[in-house]
Amino acid sequence: MRNLYPGIILTIFSISSAAQNKHFTIHSIALPPEISYYDNQFSGLQISNGKLYLMPECRLQDNHEARLYSVYLSDIDQHLKDKTYLLPFEKIKIHGLDSLAAKIKAAQQDYEGLEAFVIDYPIVYFSVETSTPSSYCYLLKGRLVNNDVYLEQTLLPIQKPRLPDGSIVYNAGFEAIALIRNRIHEFYEYNYFNKSYVYSYDRSFNITSKDSLPIDKVPFRITDITKTMGNHFTAINYFYNGEGADTVYRVAPTDRNNSLIKAGNSYQNYCRLIDIKYSRKHFSWKPTWIFPGEYAYYNWEGIAAYKKGYFIINDKYTPARPYSSVLLYVR
Repeated sequence: MRNLYPGIILTIFSISSAAQNKHFTIHSIALPPEISYYDNQFSGLQISNGKLYLMPECRLQDNHEARLYSVYLSDIDQHLKDKTYLLPFEKIKIHGLDSLAAKIKAAQQDYEGLEAFVIDYPIVYFSVETSTPSSYCYLLKGRLVNNDVYLEQTLLPIQKPRLPDGSIVYNAGFEAIALIRNRIHEFYEYNYFNKSYVYSYDRSFNITSKDSLPIDKVPFRITDITKTMGNHFTAINYFYNGEGADTVYRVAPTDRNNSLIKAGNSYQNYCRLIDIKYSRKHFSWKPTWIFPGEYAYYNWEGIAAYKKGYFIINDKYTPARPYSSVLLYVR
């Protein structure tokens, strides 16, 4: 059932920012209260079947409901044209996630939430993040039937790559999924190893089908990816200026990328879009656009290409409280 929310007005504003060869304006979309609620902690966006799908982390350990949300693209188009138009939405239940999380626990791994998804309608693939000490993340598969997702009760374990000292990268999972040549490709959040890889599997979830495809070193985090044209993809490349274990995402003082995240003696948040190109079983990349400074302090976790731009969403973290989930259309 499609729901309408009362009393909230869409605001649209534009900011021009040029970086590399791109020039974008930013349009803010006011979300219905149920969707903008901070504890959804969105972690992915997908476009399929005429809709924009939004994926919360579905933190079952916090008694969150397993669900997706969807909004018709035609409604978003109308919303962007007319700020008085109230944005309808649908809630889509995910069935079977609780039993899969129990299987993960039985394998002595710690389910944290859903971190990425990709829709090849009606099939949906989900990436599960686990806590830092856990050695594996997981890939799940389900089917969209009307307004429900039914998960197959099969887990594909994917071993986390390790740092040179043998430790697991803090708070890192497979944050992006792409379908390329009928195979599922999983992008790890941290790609600054001396040799970094994207892991590829066939749709049967046969663990022996794994292929490791090199990706050029990418500093900071990759938090989501979307297909654009041909063999090109756009990813969110994000740096959070946190202390403690988060410092693993900093680069060496002599690294040329250090100037992007360092201001004097202090680190600062930094976020950009990068173009990732797939060619001959190898991934290369180049920067395309830097988020204006005020937007660097949102934790952007989802991206979906649409027309000549992108929908982009944060999990919940914003520069000021109260936290909320913010959806942008950047074009």
